[in-house]
Amino acid sequence: MKVASNLPPVIAIDGPTASGKGTVAMRVAAQLGFHYLDSGALYRLVALASDKEGISVEDPSALGHLATGMQIIFRDGEVLLAGKDVTELIREEKIGTRASQLAVYPEVRDALLVLQRSFREQPGLVADGRDMASRIFTDAVLKVYLTASAQARTERRYKQLIAKGISARMDVLLQDLQERDARDTNRGTAPLQRVEGAYLLDTSDLSVDQAVTQVLNWYAKLHH
Repeated sequence: MKVASNLPPVIAIDGPTASGKGTVAMRVAAQLGFHYLDSGALYRLVALASDKEGISVEDPSALGHLATGMQIIFRDGEVLLAGKDVTELIREEKIGTRASQLAVYPEVRDALLVLQRSFREQPGLVADGRDMASRIFTDAVLKVYLTASAQARTERRYKQLIAKGISARMDVLLQDLQERDARDTNRGTAPLQRVEGAYLLDTSDLSVDQAVTQVLNWYAKLHH
């Protein structure tokens, strides 16, 4: 799909859960002065809103309908749903699991497709998710597949939760992470995959700074 080159440039960063792609994408966007799209947050918002409204995670058409009408604002690291700050609520483990379950439905993914593309504004966008390069922004100027070992990702998730004062167990987190990976890579619609031409970035042994620098270097090379 060739898209008119006058569209703002997109850096698409895909990868599995807890790989650190959100932190890296946000920092890259800040460095470049670009907009930032956390597409995973959109699925978490559908999960939260449907949970609140008592919509079953097994009702694709109701979920898709709900996704189409959500009033969402991303502002200074905050996420607002219908004017309410839900930044912390959508980060809860149960919401993450629910988001992964409803993300398998084409009805939900299609409803969010247009919304995600609307974030593409000047001077540019850094988008992170599972299908940014493969489906949403196939013409991205830079595609990155950011991953880390399951062990490294579980440890990161564990530290995040403990830092927030939430009790967690490594074995439970690892199992949940492996189940999410399986769901994300095996689903029929827009599965998680490294697309052709995407740079592989394994952050198992990298600091956030090192990962950010690598992405910025790749972008600079392509841009000059």
